[in-house]
Amino acid sequence: MEILITGGAGYIGSVVGEHLHTLGYSLVVIDDLRDGKKEAVPTAATFYEANFSDETILDTIFTTHNITTVIHLAASANVPDSVVNPLPYYQNNVTGTITLLKKMKQYDVKSILFSSTAAVYGIPVNDTIVETDILKPVNPYGWSKLFDEQIIMDTAAAHGLNYILFRYFCAAGATDLHGESRGYESHLIPLVIDTALGKRNEIKVFGNQFPTPDGTGVRDYIHVSDIAKAHELALAKLGSVTNQIFNLGTNAGYSVLQIIEETQKVLGQKVNFTIVNERPGDPPSLIALAHKAKEQLGWEPTYNLQDIITSVYAWRNNPRY
Repeated sequence: MEILITGGAGYIGSVVGEHLHTLGYSLVVIDDLRDGKKEAVPTAATFYEANFSDETILDTIFTTHNITTVIHLAASANVPDSVVNPLPYYQNNVTGTITLLKKMKQYDVKSILFSSTAAVYGIPVNDTIVETDILKPVNPYGWSKLFDEQIIMDTAAAHGLNYILFRYFCAAGATDLHGESRGYESHLIPLVIDTALGKRNEIKVFGNQFPTPDGTGVRDYIHVSDIAKAHELALAKLGSVTNQIFNLGTNAGYSVLQIIEETQKVLGQKVNFTIVNERPGDPPSLIALAHKAKEQLGWEPTYNLQDIITSVYAWRNNPRY
């Protein structure tokens, strides 16, 4: 039995791969290294440098390896960029996923764990979000992931595919071996840490007029190791828990200014920032209720915000790749 991880050289993929490797899973990784690093792939994994929708490579993978489950993490995932450049997001995220599913059907691969996003909810109708809330994305990235969810569910209904869809809230944090290592960083906590380290002069806070306690955007930050643990539990329960959607979050939210203040407190370093106009496509607040994952998978987060900040600080101060 082998598991195919798409996007396995990226941030989340590297941590999921690391975690599953330590549990003894045999891994095959496909990644075009657009945002990933080859050094992030477990040395014991079989690696293919290609886009996850490359049909020739997928034919090779599915005929060479005994793939039983696909963990589909690969995607174009920059929300602001998706607003100004939507077509590549639909091309890669939607069309690419259709190709992957066609190949899974061709080779009778019946299980998929799919990495979706809180962006499918758009502007929430409630303070905290449950899986049955209204789905109305406000940016092309969110729409692309929602289309993927529907396509996977339709494929399951027609062809007997077993799926678990994870709606990640804000993945953050690092392990000793893996962290965020992109050429262009857009995520808040790494940018705040880099400012504290003196690698940046300041950070831009996009908007302070949101309907939140301090006017800045609120997000639910979840440690990437907790995300990896959710995949472990899902793999173990794919026979009994199938065709389900789970929020992955901490049931708590922090504003941009709270992240800056907490970082200054934890690290004892000043973080300079400037308020600028809000970005199109940014919801005011995204906070998960992840009780369903606890009830059905036995999953709950174990890392808090301080853990996230200190782990990112350690990684950004001394990255391994």
